[in-house]
Amino acid sequence: MSRFLPLSAAAASIAIVFACTQQTSDAQQDTSAADDAAEMQADMPPSEMDAGGSESLPSMMRATGDLLGNEGDTIGSVNMIEGPNGIVMEVSVSEGGLTPGWHAVHIHQTGDCSDTGEYTASGGHVGKVEGGHGLLNPDGPEPGDLPNLYAFEDGSVNFETFTDLVTLSDVMDEDGGAIIIHEGRDDHMSQPIGGAGGRVACAVVQ
Repeated sequence: MSRFLPLSAAAASIAIVFACTQQTSDAQQDTSAADDAAEMQADMPPSEMDAGGSESLPSMMRATGDLLGNEGDTIGSVNMIEGPNGIVMEVSVSEGGLTPGWHAVHIHQTGDCSDTGEYTASGGHVGKVEGGHGLLNPDGPEPGDLPNLYAFEDGSVNFETFTDLVTLSDVMDEDGGAIIIHEGRDDHMSQPIGGAGGRVACAVVQ
């Protein structure tokens, strides 16, 4: 009996082996491509992907304003940016802008700093709650309440805080909004402004 296959049978065997080898190679390439795509998607920040997995940039509302001191001169700036969970706010004050120590800072209802040195034209706190002022108040807080900021010995400030009590749409409504800094600190309990004293700086944010 011959140990060799007829030519036609041998050719068929070779064809089958080649086809199997090709299918394995194609499957490996498809798996490698899928792995690469999955790795790229995993490396992509969540904020850059929508629900379908495609790239998209987050839409974040921003507001800025020049901070005016007692004499109406510009002593610093306010920057606010709203993300999906709340607002990050930065306050910068130049040397000599404030007296050293703690100062209350609040978000006010009206974007008006025209009454220099008084700054009462900015109205009350955003979302004012009768008897509800203060971050430690069980009947509050008001949406415009914020932690105190601290001025260094040279009167400068570098301050960043976060709030999820209010949105920028609430702040920048038809009559705008303002950031007010007071002469003293807020005790976060006393009514109506935590014993913070007069208004010493104002910024219209827009």
